[in-house]
Amino acid sequence: MKVLYDIAGGFYARGELAISGLGYNVLLLIQTIANLRYLPKRMKDLVHQVELSAFGGFPVALIVGVFTGMVLALQAGIELARFGQEENIGALVAASMCREMGPVMTGYILAGLIGSTMAAELGTMKVSEEIDALEVMSINPVNYLVMPRVVAMALVCPLLTIYTNLIGILGGALVGNLILNVNFNLYFRYAQETLDLKDIYSGLFKSFIFGITIALVGCAQGLRAQNGAAGVGRATMRAVVISFIAILIFDYILTWFFYWAIGS
Repeated sequence: MKVLYDIAGGFYARGELAISGLGYNVLLLIQTIANLRYLPKRMKDLVHQVELSAFGGFPVALIVGVFTGMVLALQAGIELARFGQEENIGALVAASMCREMGPVMTGYILAGLIGSTMAAELGTMKVSEEIDALEVMSINPVNYLVMPRVVAMALVCPLLTIYTNLIGILGGALVGNLILNVNFNLYFRYAQETLDLKDIYSGLFKSFIFGITIALVGCAQGLRAQNGAAGVGRATMRAVVISFIAILIFDYILTWFFYWAIGS
């Protein structure tokens, strides 16, 4: 019975910690929105964060985007070739990239690269008491540190998603032409005919939400870091894991909303 009691106590403690973390993130989002009025004064910080996020993610997005499109085209082509429908590869790759794969893969890239960096940076400031020093000087950490990062990620994630989508579609076209003998003109014509405005704006809206989520989670974990270097490492790890899970959850909710709740 003692073992069962300890297990139940562990689950309860973890659940309580998760609820506390969720509440902290919600409060941090509210405070960030409230501090948006100071954004013009933080333009230098915003530009710096946009530069770091964008240029840090571009090389990885290039590799991930092109191979995602190539894998989609190859896997779809194997099945479509059985029915003599190889020309539809462009439609499938374009729809998959713009609706799901582009936003999700871009979110994962930024969570691993930028979200973890935010958690480590703010976590180091927290354990070295730099955050406390800012508060002593009457500088709001949310205004000074969090808000520019959240806004930057909200801007960069959709832009990087467009880049990933284009690269993925081009990668699919390359596989379609070289391996499946699908003409480039035919590939892009089917891709253009299949995509509609909803596929584009729904994917970009997902990226916007993913960007905000990644930055909030990274900043929240950094601001809650404790116990020195080991605590910073745990905060960085939690930032990546929580961001990955949150991206999947929000992806399902937003897909349901755009393609089921509001219909066509």
